[in-house]
Amino acid sequence: MTVRQSIVFNGDLGSGKSTVSVEIAERLGLRRVSVGDLYRQMAQERQMTALQLNLHAELDQAVDGYVDQLQRDIAASGESLVMDSRLAWHFFTDALKVHMITEPTEAARRVLARPSGPAESYTSLEEARAKLRERSESERGRFIVRYGVDKARLRNYDLICDTTRATPEQVIQHVVDVYEGRLGAEVLRAGQPLLLLDPNRVYPTEDVATLRGLWDSDFAGEVAEAGDEALEPLSIGYTGEYFFVVDGHRRLSAAVRGGFPLVPARLVAEVDEPVVGGVSAVDFFAAQARPGLIHDWEDAHGIALPLPEHALLGGGAVLAGEPGAGA
Repeated sequence: MTVRQSIVFNGDLGSGKSTVSVEIAERLGLRRVSVGDLYRQMAQERQMTALQLNLHAELDQAVDGYVDQLQRDIAASGESLVMDSRLAWHFFTDALKVHMITEPTEAARRVLARPSGPAESYTSLEEARAKLRERSESERGRFIVRYGVDKARLRNYDLICDTTRATPEQVIQHVVDVYEGRLGAEVLRAGQPLLLLDPNRVYPTEDVATLRGLWDSDFAGEVAEAGDEALEPLSIGYTGEYFFVVDGHRRLSAAVRGGFPLVPARLVAEVDEPVVGGVSAVDFFAAQARPGLIHDWEDAHGIALPLPEHALLGGGAVLAGEPGAGA
């Protein structure tokens, strides 16, 4: 069993990283440091909202400079700890780097439901979603300009975990299993990030009618009984907004039908990286994920997948020579 030195968590508000990092620190007996708490304290001291402090930090490098040096000092100390920070992955080398994601409306709902302070206050779900997006984009732009790194790039992390439907306990157990080497070790050894995705949010790229054995009840039952951690990782592409199957539709179908909140996967390509034949993840998804295909998948599984923008505008043509669905 290989155990990394520290665990660092990155994720926007509402992703659950505070709840998860607190419990994991307690379970593993590690000290926890929250940069978010520090920023909120700094915002309150300046009588600003968290968004206002982010925008101020774009002009005043002293804000980030103070927090950056704190993280560098902690990373250099060699202490094993749990770090809750949107940029710790950039400063820590010997750590499990966890990036937590959530469907935006669900994230806004969580933030709106918790007690608000002077640094964070929203009057509606729509305002919360808009402000959270604005805050995240402000941070992303600042990090790109100041550090030359993109927090949205999945290959910056070891583990990406979608907390949309998973309970905190489910997320905690999966993260601990990855940290202690019981889950995803082969994917991580290959230098790929391990994805733990909500199967109800992953898009198909093959027509249901062409997927032989997709409705094999024995297979679906075996998967449901074994649990998500026993499932061979799917091969997944990412457009920067949407996750889609490159290989593993049958396994994805079984996970959806089994009610799994998480399914393991490996990242094949993201954004401009090629999926097949030099075709980027963005272009592959635009060509393959047609409205009819998405609707058929929804009907077959009883779920709802929002139509991507390209599908709303008319969809794309099928690519020649695309990979097979696999199991």
